This record gives sequence, C-alpha cells and structure tokens, in this order.
Amino acid sequence: MKEAEHVIEVENLTKRYGALLAVNDISFNVKKNEVFALLGPNGAGKTTTVEIIDTIRLPTSGIVRLLGMDVTKKKHAIVPRIGVLPQGFSSFDKITVRETLQYYSRLFSRKNADIDGLIDLVNLKDKTNEHYKNLSGGLQQRLGIAIALVNDPEVVFLDEPTTGLDPRARREVWDVLLSLKKKGTTVFLTTHYMEEAELLADTVAIISKGKIIAMGSPGELIERNANYLLITLQLADEQAFEIVHKMGFEPVHDNHKSIKVRVEQTDDVQKILTAIKDAGMSLLTLDVRKPNLEEVFLKLTGEALHDNQVGERGAK
Repeated sequence: MKEAEHVIEVENLTKRYGALLAVNDISFNVKKNEVFALLGPNGAGKTTTVEIIDTIRLPTSGIVRLLGMDVTKKKHAIVPRIGVLPQGFSSFDKITVRETLQYYSRLFSRKNADIDGLIDLVNLKDKTNEHYKNLSGGLQQRLGIAIALVNDPEVVFLDEPTTGLDPRARREVWDVLLSLKKKGTTVFLTTHYMEEAELLADTVAIISKGKIIAMGSPGELIERNANYLLITLQLADEQAFEIVHKMGFEPVHDNHKSIKVRVEQTDDVQKILTAIKDAGMSLLTLDVRKPNLEEVFLKLTGEALHDNQVGERGAK
C-alpha cells in the first residue's frame, strides 16, 4: 500500500464562537517531512486552527484528517502519534530537566524514551539537573520542544514557540527547530514572525482574519506578490526626494530620514544613482534588496505583521 503523501488534510474548515468567525472556510494540506508554517498576526485564527487539527477543539464545520484519520472521530488513536507544544507552555517548577522528561515519558508510556538524546537535541546538556523554574524563557521553550518529542511523534505542533523571547533566545530555539527539519520531522508551526517562517518553513500559509490569503514556499510567495527591488538611500541633500519623484518613482521617507524607493527593473537602480550624481548630490549609504514576507503580508492585507511584545524571557 502506497504511503500517504499528506499527513494533514484540511477541507473547508470553519470555527465559530457565537458571532465571531475565528476560522473561515480554509483548506490546505501538509506533506510528510515538511515544515509547514501558518503565518499571521495575533487574532488571525492560527491557534484555533492548530488546536482543531491536534484534536483539542472541535470544528464548527469542515473535515480535518491527521495521519489519515478524522480528528473528530479518532482522537484516541491520533494523540499517541503526535507531539504538541502549546502557546504559553509551562511545566513543574521544582523538578529538573531530566526529571521533567522522565515524567512525560512515563505519561506517554514511553519507558524506553531516549532522554539523553532529547536533551542533546535541544542543547540542554549543561542544564540537565537544573530546576524548571530556574531556566530562562528560551531554555524553557527548548525543554517544551523536547517534551513534545518524548513520544517519538510522527507530527509535531508548535504554537508560537518563540513569542515573548528576546532575539538571542529566539535564535537558539530556531537552531533546535532547524535540527528537527534536518531529521525530517513533520512540523506544523504557527508564528507571527516573518523571519521565523522564512528561515524554517518549506511551505507558508498566510492567514488573516480567519482566511488563508496566500500559500507557497517563501520564495514563491515573494516572487508572486512582491516582484520588485527596494532601494534605501541615505542622502545629505533633501532635493534627492524631488529628483526621484520627478523620474516617475514613488519615494517615501522612513523613520531614519532615509528615502525608500520601489523599482521594477534592476537598471532603475543605476538610473536613480546617475540622476542623483548628475545633480551634484552626495550619497551617504545605499542598500538594495528584495522584499520579504512581511512586505508580502502588508501588500495582501494592508496591515503590518509585527510583534508588539517586549522580549521579556531572555536566554541565559
């Protein structure tokens, strides 16, 4: 019998909470061994979607199959085969990293779980005997990922695994997730960090107000929706803005008093630089780059995708 290509199949999934339509008729598939990221701002429907797929919530309508089974009918068969790191994960304050993993291995009837291997995978070897309450936020999240893997799951669900972490701790968690990706683990990730989705995901589904508005690899999404170059010019002379505008472009000032210009063709960059030079103006710095997923999201939804929270749970 041929192995199924898709480990998750979502068809016309809808979830209502009274008058609130949290998930609005979405459909997508997740392939075996891929990292699939559901990318969107807080309140977009990401957590509701993942909690329906991993059997925590029931849908209002639609069909969801996980590992070939209907999530509303086969919960007891599904749960032992998946791992879940919920948003806002926490554990027992006064037991060590090793004791925590031993506890969860017994909970999942996995007496032969490779505790040392899991500790190595999430880079906690030097914290093995540290109590959970003494771990930084980044280390706690890494332990949470190890717990989600203790039953050797076929699919792992990670709901906003780096929210609230400082940039350093976030990158340490990303290193763990990249290790999972190299192992070929199927990962379903929800995030509102564009960089996280770009770095980790094979497939990204952008969700806004309960609807999936675009889906594909990060490169495909950028190519389809933001096929331009973004030039940032820092100039000593304000007249440059008018010169660029008269050339038919639409420059804008950013917060650093630089000028940002979108161009469709690479030779437009040279045209702008030549016009500035011919006008006798000095260019302090120049940056030319392709757009990213954040700009794709802004174009598709008209709203910025960013984190308003301060990273309060840093790495030690």
